[in-house]
Amino acid sequence: MKNNIVALVRDALVSAGSTFREDKKQAYKRAIEKETNEKAKWVLETILENASAAQSNHSPLCDDSGIPHLVLEVGENKAVTGKMLDDIKEGVREGLRALPGRPMGIKGNDSERIDQSGGLDMDSAGVEHAPILIRRCEEDVVRLHILMFGGGPAIRGKTYRVFHKHDTNVVLDEIVNWAKEGVSQLGCTPCTLAVGVGRSHFEATAMMLQAQVDGNYNIQSEMEEEITRRVNQSNIGPLGLGGKTSVLATFMKVGPQRASGVRIVCVRPNCCFEPRIATVEL
Repeated sequence: MKNNIVALVRDALVSAGSTFREDKKQAYKRAIEKETNEKAKWVLETILENASAAQSNHSPLCDDSGIPHLVLEVGENKAVTGKMLDDIKEGVREGLRALPGRPMGIKGNDSERIDQSGGLDMDSAGVEHAPILIRRCEEDVVRLHILMFGGGPAIRGKTYRVFHKHDTNVVLDEIVNWAKEGVSQLGCTPCTLAVGVGRSHFEATAMMLQAQVDGNYNIQSEMEEEITRRVNQSNIGPLGLGGKTSVLATFMKVGPQRASGVRIVCVRPNCCFEPRIATVEL
């Protein structure tokens, strides 16, 4: 009998790589309704049609099928064992083959993987998932979130320090400036901005990842709305063709902060298909 966790993770990864969540579909429909630039509207409509076809066929939303990033939530009376982590890893491997994921894994030692001289692993499962982020949840469950991260947003993202000068607006200004630069260079827009603010580069990136897990296109905070509005004023638009929607929404998570003049900020301009995410209880 197939291990249940392996099968659940496999199916969730396929869903993450091939399916828009309902709130994202609604965000696209709202953007289409308000768009007056005909070229931009055509791009938005085409992206939504592409997403519908991918969901129907259980096929990748994009040729860059993504690198799996995992967030594991654990309830008070639940335990995560080494065997469970092994099953999750195997489920990811099976999901990458089933999707199928684009072969992107590089073989070889440390140096060979850096310079790509080790060669390409033609097995879709050669793309290993990133280290798992574990966090507590209120429900008494073990819940896994799978996100598929493409290369373009990683290239255009930024994690760096900001001197806040005791003014939140200073940090928001820097986020908007980084976002405008990243979105203008991304190409595959409209994007969803993911923002994390922490005490270290690791924590800021972890906040950015969790922001995508917790984010909802239909529910935006004042800071999220402000960032989205200001970046949209840049008139970059879908595929850089101009228009009202450079950014569909912003997902922002602020972690604990230290008594310091510095905030570490992570901004990832997710492409038009991201966040590619699915959630499953194990």
